[in-house]
Amino acid sequence: MKQTSRMNKIVATFFALALAIGVLFITSATTASAATDRVSLYSISPDFSKYGITSYKVYIRTNDNAVDQNVTVHYFYMSTVGWQDTTATYVTTLSDGSKIWSAYFPSMDCQYVIKYEADGETIWDNNDGHNYNKSELIGSAAIEALRYGYQYDYNNYKIGAVLKNFAYNKNVFVRYTTDGWNTYHDAALAYDKTNDDGTENWTTTVSLGTVENSEDFEYAICYQANGNTYWANKFGANYNFSDCIHH
Repeated sequence: MKQTSRMNKIVATFFALALAIGVLFITSATTASAATDRVSLYSISPDFSKYGITSYKVYIRTNDNAVDQNVTVHYFYMSTVGWQDTTATYVTTLSDGSKIWSAYFPSMDCQYVIKYEADGETIWDNNDGHNYNKSELIGSAAIEALRYGYQYDYNNYKIGAVLKNFAYNKNVFVRYTTDGWNTYHDAALAYDKTNDDGTENWTTTVSLGTVENSEDFEYAICYQANGNTYWANKFGANYNFSDCIHH
């Protein structure tokens, strides 16, 4: 009788330990939090807007040596449809070894979170439980170009940027060409406003003159602060006339 009672205690202890290990494994395999070093929002911008629906292009940064990486954007489309998923695709690897991924999704109010899967582990970046929205244009990016509607006045072409306020003294300028980089011009951007999240908008207008071939116009935006230089250049592809909000 004593042996049976002792055996029951051993079995009960074993199952309790197994259950604890299982709970620990589940907890460690799936986490939800704000952006981490492993995955974070890089930047987002509106691309197309019509009938109350806006499509967004979002860039996501991962910093991981995992062999198998999958990035998904979980977004709220509209009340009659609910939440949907779209798979992000690999874009490029930055100089620090981190990777950039991109995804495209439509939404009425731009709510979304980021799901990152790597070597059997799942991480949810849900902006610390608040979800991401359209007011947060940059995450781990230092600077990103702003998009406007299509512009017809080439003599007053507006170029803007949203950037992180790394220092009071900063230099922000656009470098652009109208002849396929045979020549180029620099024009300073001026401070416009401070956003609710502490980022700043800087803008300028440039005179492009006559652009014989629309493909010859490209630009990139430079931001210098504290001895560091950051470029917004669409990961080396540069911006052009197509980088506007289409309607």
